[in-house]
Amino acid sequence: MRHVAILGGGPAGLAAAQAALAAGGRVSLLDEGDRLGGQFWRHHERLTDPRLQHGWQRFERLRGALAAGDVQVHVGASVWSAEASADGVRLRAVVGEADGDRRTALEVDADAVVVATGAHDLALPVPGWTLPGVTTAGAAQALAKRDGVAVGRRTLVSGSGPFLLPVARSLALAGSHVVGVHEAARATALAGGWLPRPWELSAKAGEFLGYVGALARDRIPYRAGSAVVRVLGGDRVEGAVVARLDADWRPVPGTEREVACDAVALGHGFTPRLEAALALGCAIDGDHRGRFVAVDDAQRTSIAGVFAAGEVTGIGGADAALAEGAVAGFVAAGGAPDDHRLTGPLTARRRLRRFAARLERAHGIRPGWTSWLDDDTIVCRCEAVTRRAIVERADVPVRAMRLATRAGLGPCQGRTCGRAVETIVAESGGAATSVAFDRRPVLAPLRLGELAVLADAGPDT
Repeated sequence: MRHVAILGGGPAGLAAAQAALAAGGRVSLLDEGDRLGGQFWRHHERLTDPRLQHGWQRFERLRGALAAGDVQVHVGASVWSAEASADGVRLRAVVGEADGDRRTALEVDADAVVVATGAHDLALPVPGWTLPGVTTAGAAQALAKRDGVAVGRRTLVSGSGPFLLPVARSLALAGSHVVGVHEAARATALAGGWLPRPWELSAKAGEFLGYVGALARDRIPYRAGSAVVRVLGGDRVEGAVVARLDADWRPVPGTEREVACDAVALGHGFTPRLEAALALGCAIDGDHRGRFVAVDDAQRTSIAGVFAAGEVTGIGGADAALAEGAVAGFVAAGGAPDDHRLTGPLTARRRLRRFAARLERAHGIRPGWTSWLDDDTIVCRCEAVTRRAIVERADVPVRAMRLATRAGLGPCQGRTCGRAVETIVAESGGAATSVAFDRRPVLAPLRLGELAVLADAGPDT
């Protein structure tokens, strides 16, 4: 019986666990959240509006499969070290409340690992985005889904991608007056991405029409080719400047207008969490415009015994993550890639990869967004590093630039600003195709006292 470790308890991780059990394996699942579900199933079924509980029955089935199988589930597990060798994989974690001082050490040795660490929000900086009242779109939705809390009384949603629609819906259900949804992609880009071969989108059509209908009922304006280019306020958000954008996302002169609001939710897609995959030695495809773990048709990475699934292999949504997770978990546990039980997941994966390609064509970030910034715009929020400081040191290696400016060296370690910093560096003539903002020798925050206890306990702890 093969022992499969799974990093992440979202759709990809849960599907991988279920499939590994079906293939006869045993599973150790580690997730840093206080409960399973990941970003997608983060709502609380007893506290929030049932209309926010998307795919809840699927979640219940997956959770039930874990309860009935040979599975050890570790929530609140922050994995700080991941190593792969010819003998298998070794994961080291601390378990407990993130801010607690009594976390316990956990070590997992397994035959294979499925990296299903997901992605986090990508919010492009704009002047004023550090004001209280500005959140990522994902954070705004999380508060609504998990706690039934609206981030503001009058909220403006801006960014790119279909995710803006459920965010606006969630905010409205939580009691916020959503004053507008501003999609940066122009109508021509949306048409080019979504209109060809419409029959391929039949599975998503009902969901999309449901959101469109909800926005219409709530009288929420939707503006394509438009974005927040400045947030206004003193001690907190008091309004925002929106402008029409050209095809490259540069503001069209003379189209700026002010919108009164007390909260702004920014969301320009997602960026994968690659730290664990890099620590395990996995090959990465792409550059500063988007990097993902390279996998084959069985979700194998370049490292034997290491598989990857979900948003770390490409941004495709929960359904794609479920399909990829099923393939990865089944094969990781010793199942054959051509087993008839994978027919459904493999078919779904092919269809959903085409959906992901459409998503990129329609909503992919265009280079003109940097024209929103002025020299004094803070790009790295943690260390208050401005665009000017980054541009002035763009001609040195990325590591040297980071040390000189401290961009990406704050508490978030570049998770919020990394892609933006790399884009600004590349635009200024520097080389920003490394994985400097994703490679972390210590994958998660670890107290020195915790590290000392581990060291005292011996090298195998």
